Amino acid sequence: MAIYLGCPVWGLKAWVGPFFPAGAKQREFLSLYSRRLNTVEGNTTFYATPDVATVERWRDETPPGFQFCFKFPQSISHHKRLRNAETETAEFLDRLARLNNRCGPAFLQLPPTFGPSNLPSLIAYLRSLPKTFRYAVEVRHPDFFAEPGEGALEAALREHGIARVLFDARGLRSASPEDEATATAQERKPDVPVRYTRSAPFAFVRYIAHPTFEANAGWLNVWAGRVAGWLGAGDEVFFFLHSPTDAISPLLAKDFHARVAALYPLPPWPEWVERKPQQSSLF
Repeated sequence: MAIYLGCPVWGLKAWVGPFFPAGAKQREFLSLYSRRLNTVEGNTTFYATPDVATVERWRDETPPGFQFCFKFPQSISHHKRLRNAETETAEFLDRLARLNNRCGPAFLQLPPTFGPSNLPSLIAYLRSLPKTFRYAVEVRHPDFFAEPGEGALEAALREHGIARVLFDARGLRSASPEDEATATAQERKPDVPVRYTRSAPFAFVRYIAHPTFEANAGWLNVWAGRVAGWLGAGDEVFFFLHSPTDAISPLLAKDFHARVAALYPLPPWPEWVERKPQQSSLF
C-alpha cells in the first residue's frame, strides 16, 4: 500500500513562501518539491523528450522512491496516433529506464479525436510496450464514456494491467469563469463524466480543482473515501491535484492527505521546511 500525492509541475514562483522556503531559487525547486510531495506529473515530456543528462539530473536531485509520472510525447499520441512510432517510443522508454526507482507509471493521453474506431491501434501499441514499466491511459473521446466503446476500452486495459486515468474536472467546471486562468482551463480541459474504473493494481487520478480552495471539499471527500478503500485493499494510488494556475495545488494535496488520513491510517504529513534527504521521504 502506498499513496502518492503530487501536482502537474514541480515548481512555481508563487509557491515560494507558502510551500517552498522564502528565498528559494528556481534551480532548487525540484529538490525542494520532492521532499514535500512524493510524485509529480511529468508534463514536460509531452512536448519534447529530454536528453539523458537532464533526466539523470532530475533523478539525482530527488530522494529514493520519489515517482516521476512522465507523459508520453505528443509526437507518439497526437501526431503519429500510436502508429509507426517505434523510434520515438524507444527514446521515451530509455528515459524512463534512467529514472531507476524514481519511475512511476507513465501515462498516455490520447487526443479527443481518438475514439473507439481507433482502439485496434491502441491495443497494438500497448502490446508492444515492455512489461518492465507501468502505464496509464487517458481517453477524451465521448464514445469511450458510453457502451460499447467503454467496455471494449476497459477490457483492453485490464488485459494488459494498464490503469485508466480517472479524470475529474467537476471542481473546475463549477467555477464561474471570472478570471482568464479559470476560463482558459475550462476551455482546454475535457468535459467528460467521472469514472472510478480500476483496471490495474494501482489507481491514477487527476483532479482539476475549483480555484477557490474551500470549494473543493465535497468532491475531495468523495475521493478520500474511494482512495481509503483502495489503500485498504492493498493497492497503490497516484493522485494529482491541478488548479487553474496551480498556485493552490500543494495546499490541496496537503488537505487531501488529511481527508484520507481521517479514514485510513497514513504516516504524518512532512513539515514544509528544509530537511535532510534521509529524513524527508514522504509516506
